[in-house]
Amino acid sequence: METLTIDQFQFGTKIEGFFIIKSSLCKSTTNNSKYLDMILGDQTGEVSAKLWECTEEDENKYINNTLVKVRGIVTEWKGQMQLKIEKIRLTTDEDGVDAANFVQVAPYTPEYMYNQILSYVNKIDNQDIKTIVSCILKEHKQSLMIFPAAMKNHHAVRSGLLYHIMTMLMTAEKLGQIYTFIDMDLLYGGIILHDIAKIYEMDANELGIVSEYTTEGQLLGHIIQAIKIVDRVAKKVGADEEMAMLLQHMILSHHYEPEFGSPKKPMFPEAELLHYIDMIDSRMYDMKKALENTPEGSFSDRIWSLENRKVYRANTINKADEEKSLA
Repeated sequence: METLTIDQFQFGTKIEGFFIIKSSLCKSTTNNSKYLDMILGDQTGEVSAKLWECTEEDENKYINNTLVKVRGIVTEWKGQMQLKIEKIRLTTDEDGVDAANFVQVAPYTPEYMYNQILSYVNKIDNQDIKTIVSCILKEHKQSLMIFPAAMKNHHAVRSGLLYHIMTMLMTAEKLGQIYTFIDMDLLYGGIILHDIAKIYEMDANELGIVSEYTTEGQLLGHIIQAIKIVDRVAKKVGADEEMAMLLQHMILSHHYEPEFGSPKKPMFPEAELLHYIDMIDSRMYDMKKALENTPEGSFSDRIWSLENRKVYRANTINKADEEKSLA
């Protein structure tokens, strides 16, 4: 029996190992037999899993955010990988496992990413923008250190929100060297604040796992919540009203379309650029994640966040890297 991480799973492989239950839902088959429909995870990814013919005890025992030891076989269902659980139990102290080691995390420490973001704040010359952004970052630092940027889609890992903001700032800095008419103070400020209210929209635990959307998050959403935060802080520090309004418009319009939550489209260059940097960063993240488990010359599974597209991993990518290393 092999002990494998999820990224090493292959169809037909029998596995045994420790995982965290990211979600667990009791369902019934057509003949009314109960089973648990689960998502298991570790630091390398997540996999759909089924515990057939479960009992009421199983339903009460194997709940979200619990660590389990599993034995099973990797099967295929509608072209996607699925784990058929043959044996499962809760972990014990004797197993010596830490839940923090079984969740996906951003590739950098939260302390490093937070400090990198602060370095961009220090590049902002406009004192109103700098003060608003600094106050909001300081006020929400503790939550930012752990929160993902989404429940299931891009950057849905511990500290993923910081990672998303940091890489967007890095992209903006490069684009600012091309589009020199852009107000970088405004762009940096809008990027840092555009998703800040995700920490109120979602309910996440210390592991960075989102269990559900909050009531406020469902009724208002992170865009409206962020606008309220900026309005409150701007008034508190006595910031220029128009500058605060520009930041609010960037937040309001960054989803671009009404059906995605933006009642206004971007109406100045910095807001337009924020939207596309956000799209670039989220899509590149999702594509990279899909390709990590895709063999060369093959297509990934369909990606819901990319309109159910498959992503192709070309053979030439690694060859090009090898040629560069040999040059």
